[in-house]
Order: sequence, then structure tokens, then C-alpha cells
Amino acid sequence: MDNFQTVLRFFMNQKATIGYSFMALLTIGGERVFSMVSFQCPCNHDQNFAYGLTFLLGPAAVLLVLGLFFSTRLWRLYTGCCLNPMKLCPRGNCFSCLRVFLSIFTGACVAPIMWLSVALLNGTFYECAVSGLNDNVVVDLFCKNKTMTCREELARVPCDRSKLSSAERMELLLMLRAQSQILGWCVIIISAITGLLGTCYKNCRSKVSYLQLTFWKRYIEKEKERFDTFAVDYATKLAERNLQSFFENKNPDQFPFPNHKAWEEISAHYTFSSSEQYYSTLQRYVERADRDSTPEKSPVLEMDYGIEMS
Repeated sequence: MDNFQTVLRFFMNQKATIGYSFMALLTIGGERVFSMVSFQCPCNHDQNFAYGLTFLLGPAAVLLVLGLFFSTRLWRLYTGCCLNPMKLCPRGNCFSCLRVFLSIFTGACVAPIMWLSVALLNGTFYECAVSGLNDNVVVDLFCKNKTMTCREELARVPCDRSKLSSAERMELLLMLRAQSQILGWCVIIISAITGLLGTCYKNCRSKVSYLQLTFWKRYIEKEKERFDTFAVDYATKLAERNLQSFFENKNPDQFPFPNHKAWEEISAHYTFSSSEQYYSTLQRYVERADRDSTPEKSPVLEMDYGIEMS
């Protein structure tokens, strides 16, 4: 039993690494499916570049949008900002706001960078895109000291319809694949160095020690887990109360609920201050002596949800 708890604790502590590894496997699998099933290079000068670039960058753009769409931190900042723009920059600290958005965007870039790295290392999309370029620099690079047939048939090299000999075609393919793989490794190396430098800068500018920062991260994780549990529990109790009141045709029991101002305050972005021993907006709110603890008699939603505001 102790061994099982040790293994479980290890996986819980490494869930970020496991998540990124799982994302990498999905990216590799998705790239292989695209390459083998749906990708068919047209092999002509007019379409190769657009077609290959679409398969190279299109999925990366979709993954970036999905990464932003599923970012809870983004929606926590963005929700309601049209009615109250100061939610984006609490206390007027625009630099902190930009830093948070940069952090959100960087997190959303993980999956697209994985896609670009895998796609470039494979080389299929890059071969099709570059072979369709009519730029003299590109053509001279691949067909230097070769016949005019090479220039005319370069776009057909990714396919078997080229009039070049097998040796010439394989030579051009290897050159294209080598360039693609070099670019792929450049993307991986630049991303790794940028991530390392960003982490070093962030930790260097940290207002707390390493152990306190570690505790802060653990607290945020546990608070989120417990908030989800409490939210499900209270939502269930509220639904049961409302259904019981409806079916039994009686007045509902009192149900204490946080007021609108409380929800707004705990939803705001929190910036750590060394003068305050708080680790989240929720802790800051509940420990305030002057907080408005008057509960609402019933929870309210916006007009968009079809419920009238009180």
C-alpha cells in the first residue's frame, strides 16, 4: 500500500511533465495521420508552396487558438472586461497585465511549437512547399551546376512524376529533407533556450524564496482542486433545493450564497506582494476584516442566460 501511495504521489507531482509528454505523442500521431492519409502534394509550381505551407502552419494556428480557448487564466481576465476594463489591469498595473498575457500566450504556444518541430523533422510538408518556390535564390541553391531540367522539374521532385533520374531526384529530396530537419532542430533549440531563459528571469525577479514559491504553486493547485469540489457540492445542493421546492410546491429554504461583489473580487488576477501573506485573491478576500459578507438570498446570472438581474 505504501509503495502504491509513493507511485501515485510521484505521478501527481509529475502531472505537468506527463501532460506535455501525452501532448507530444498526440502531435506525432496527428502529424503521421496528416502525412499518410490526407496530404497529397500537387507537384506543380502554382500550388506547391501554398499547399505545403497550409499543412505546415494551418494545424499550428488551430492548436494555438485551441490553447487560448481552453486557457482558464485568459477567460478569468477577459470575462466582463468590456463592462469593466480595469479588470484587465487591476490597480492600474499595465506591465503586470502584459506579463500575464505573455505568460498565457507562451503556454498556448507549446502545442503549435511541438507540431512545427515534428512536421519539420519529418520534412514532408516542407519538401512540397519549398519545391514550389520560383525564387531564383531557391532554384539556384538546389539546381546549382545542374541542367535546365532540374529547374523545370523541381516542383515534381516530391512526387514520382519527375523526369529526373532516380539519383538526381533522391539527391534533391535529401537536400530538402536536410533543410527541413535543420529548421526543425532550430525551432526546438530556440524554444528550449527561450523557455530556460524565461524561467531563469522569472525566478530571478521573484519576490519570494524558492521554497515559498514552491508552496505557493502547491497552494494554488490545491485551492483550484478544492474549489471545483466545493462548486460541484454546492451546485448539487442548490439544484436539489430548487427541485424540491418546485415539486413539493413550497417556499425554498434559505441558501447562503456569495454576493456578486465577492465573486468579482475572487475572480480578479492576483499579484503577489511581499507585504501581504496571501497566496490568492480568495485568501485575500476571506481574511479581509472589512469584507462584505452579506450573502445573496438567491444567486443571479446575467441577462444572456435568460435570468433577470435583481
